[in-house]
Amino acid sequence: MATSTATSALRSGLGGFLRAHRERLTPGDVGLPGTARRRAKGLRREEVAVLAGVSVAWYTWLEQGRVDTSRQVLDAVARALRLDDASHRHALALAGFAPAPGDARPAYDPELRAVLDGWPDSPALLLGPALDILAWNHAYTTLWPDPAAFPEDRRNLLLLLVTDARHQRRLPGWEPVAMDLYRHLRTRADRRPDAEDFRHLTGLLRSARPDLADWWACRSVGDFAPRTVDITEDGGSPRAYGMTLLLAPQPQDAAMLVQTPTHTAKPPAP
Repeated sequence: MATSTATSALRSGLGGFLRAHRERLTPGDVGLPGTARRRAKGLRREEVAVLAGVSVAWYTWLEQGRVDTSRQVLDAVARALRLDDASHRHALALAGFAPAPGDARPAYDPELRAVLDGWPDSPALLLGPALDILAWNHAYTTLWPDPAAFPEDRRNLLLLLVTDARHQRRLPGWEPVAMDLYRHLRTRADRRPDAEDFRHLTGLLRSARPDLADWWACRSVGDFAPRTVDITEDGGSPRAYGMTLLLAPQPQDAAMLVQTPTHTAKPPAP
């Protein structure tokens, strides 16, 4: 079991961070019975220790910045303190742990979820810098295959367009769209040559479609231009949609792909 070797300053910061979160909780927040008289503010240390499965002495030392911890034990403490994802990641960083591979996916502002849902008739995706699909609205799943049906590590718009037959049936003219998305991707990737998400996607693309080697070798760049595309709906004929890539403020270089039926107004930029 790997144990962190955080500096004294980081350990002290972690202890203060955990203590602050402990003091915000009540017994009822974690399913414990309350008592009429409690001198301690928030949860007691022994209550957190029991919930996390550690000794009271060790948890006390952790808050005092006197001990290092394993990631597994810190995960248990985070669950006991009901830390949200951002707070959990911060605690791990203070303990000296690098993000796990699964933690590397970009986060996004929850308010962007409401932006997507504000387009009930326009299928829309929130995309990360490497075109990973981070979120989608209900209109998207009524027109396209549901992203939730795909493994998370393959939930990438460009990868799905060039490898998945269902996406290609929806968009018979997928090739120019995919090529322009790749140019958009290259523009961002060249600014972050060491980014793991870009390297991972490039490896998947080369492996899945070696016949498109000339695409992957192409160094041309450019922003994705708005266009009108024909999308084939279930049991119907192709229907024209306006396809626009809107830049989102969070995370950096994220974007929203919006597809608007041509008989409706184009959605405003968020």
